[in-house]
Amino acid sequence: METRHDLLKNVESVTPMWLKSVSRIEALLFVEFVALLVHALVEREVRRAMSARGLKSLPLYPEQRECPAPTARRIFELFEPLERHVLSTEDGRIVQRFDPQLDERQRLLLELLEVSPEAFENL
Repeated sequence: METRHDLLKNVESVTPMWLKSVSRIEALLFVEFVALLVHALVEREVRRAMSARGLKSLPLYPEQRECPAPTARRIFELFEPLERHVLSTEDGRIVQRFDPQLDERQRLLLELLEVSPEAFENL
């Protein structure tokens, strides 16, 4: 439980705030709960898939160093630099799309999470 509290304070950057109604407090708590749930599920699914494949670690750290217990934070950090750019005319007609190019680590993570890389690249 303490690791999830740390996740809220340091990763999700939850800070004190003044909310004027109970419904807003409930909504904020629900959103934070969903964020924690997504983090936990991503970690669980990657670690289960690693175990099923007999992988003891993944090269997730800089310089391809091994990570025996991937965290959702590190997994999401690997996808942060990806960007899609669309070149269009003033009337909105698309001239060219520049889709993100996934590296081997990103493809492996998507595979472990059972997400098709093609679906990710062609959004």
